[in-house]
Amino acid sequence: MPPRNGLASLLRPEDSVVVLIDHQPFQLTNLNSHDPQMAVNNATALAKAAKAFRVPTILTSVLAERGGLIFPQITDVFPDQEVIDRTLINTWEDSAVVDAVKATGRKQLIIAGLWTEVCVAMPVIQALGEGWDVTVVTDASGAVSVEAHEIAIQRMIRAGANMMTWLAVAAEWQRDWARIEHVAELTDILKHHAAGSGIAYLWEQQLLNTPVPTEG
Repeated sequence: MPPRNGLASLLRPEDSVVVLIDHQPFQLTNLNSHDPQMAVNNATALAKAAKAFRVPTILTSVLAERGGLIFPQITDVFPDQEVIDRTLINTWEDSAVVDAVKATGRKQLIIAGLWTEVCVAMPVIQALGEGWDVTVVTDASGAVSVEAHEIAIQRMIRAGANMMTWLAVAAEWQRDWARIEHVAELTDILKHHAAGSGIAYLWEQQLLNTPVPTEG
């Protein structure tokens, strides 16, 4: 795969499709690479950003009857969307998921899931071998240990995958603050999911709306 550089390599909302894999209770119980609360927050933020930028998003679970339903924070973003439940550990071997991705006509495949070393690495490596442009959202994913997460990332980079965080993905989709059609939605996501950046924005608004003191 050629080096990922140049303007054309940056993510574009009109070319992107997101696949969120196995954000389920069973996987969360043995998540040790990230704080579980942060993992849920980041995956939800990615889902909301995808919706704000009109990026098609496929939700998939594995054996939901035993492993639990996808976190409601994510499914609430897409209340009318059916979750594709699988038996295959490797999402990219499930024709229903692959067909849903192909039906979008998009070429920039963005993946996040639990666990990084299993349910993310397998489909990423396979999709890369099939010629897809694949980005992994590392902080909306997580593994059973820090080592497992880091080794999986190294493995996927060697296979040709691009690594980003959810905020970087959202920023790349936005690209230009003069593109105002999604700014209000993005700002709301930052307020609720970007911690310091969101609070700083609220503070800025407070200061801008505070009358200048005058001498009495």
